[in-house]
Amino acid sequence: MTIDSAGFAAPAALVEHARRFQAEGGTPAVPRVAATVLLLRPTDADFEVYVIRRVAAMTFGGMYAFPGGGVDRSDSEAHLDWAGPAPGEWAGRLGVAPDAAQAVVCAAAREVFEEAGVLLAGPDPATVVGDVSGDDWEAARQDLEGRRLGFAALLADRQLTLRSDLLLPWSRWITPEFEPRRFDTYFFVALLPAGQRTRDVSGEADHTLWIRPADALARAQAGELTMLPPTLVTLAQVAAAGDLAGVARAAAGRDAATPVTPRLDLPPDGEPRFVLA
Repeated sequence: MTIDSAGFAAPAALVEHARRFQAEGGTPAVPRVAATVLLLRPTDADFEVYVIRRVAAMTFGGMYAFPGGGVDRSDSEAHLDWAGPAPGEWAGRLGVAPDAAQAVVCAAAREVFEEAGVLLAGPDPATVVGDVSGDDWEAARQDLEGRRLGFAALLADRQLTLRSDLLLPWSRWITPEFEPRRFDTYFFVALLPAGQRTRDVSGEADHTLWIRPADALARAQAGELTMLPPTLVTLAQVAAAGDLAGVARAAAGRDAATPVTPRLDLPPDGEPRFVLA
């Protein structure tokens, strides 16, 4: 998929979905609330972002994206030690009620641990836990992923506090109406905590890599990495920030409450393209 002033080229499989939906007069599915996290880390002169390729059998299979997934009921019911902005403050940034805002933030932290092995929590509100790649942590991650353990219970068992301040809200995207599975996804950025490392542990991904946002965009333009509009646009936005300090400054002023929904334009003549609405 490539980007130009006319929009985004659309993969053939999505065009087929859209044409069928249009021909059958389909009813849009209700979007599931979700959260995704752009993990960033510094390099010598720049910074990199962590991306994963979804396995072919999954929704959006074969696409490169950021770690994330749907909000679970346990995320909204969690009672856990919390550092950073209170749920009421998060509610203002995300445009939802405080309990829903807590659920989204919990989902973001939980998913990045499940899919990347990175834990945004610490023994107190000012610190972050170190290496979480040992066998005992991996067993806990698998229990969390298998829903045999709740995120709040995992943190409580290890006397850890969720560091919500390490998540910076960035944007909100809703899947186009023609998709059979739709998501209302909140995007966050977060710096990889010192002493931690990403691990290719998710059964939902078949390839992972750290890459400069500008390089990811160039490889997408060349057809080497397949990405959907939310990923492409977000990569371009963080690349434009210049450096990690610039990303943090940009996040402070971004609208993470108003959703963006890509629309697929299907002209009778010409190439189908995504445009943003």
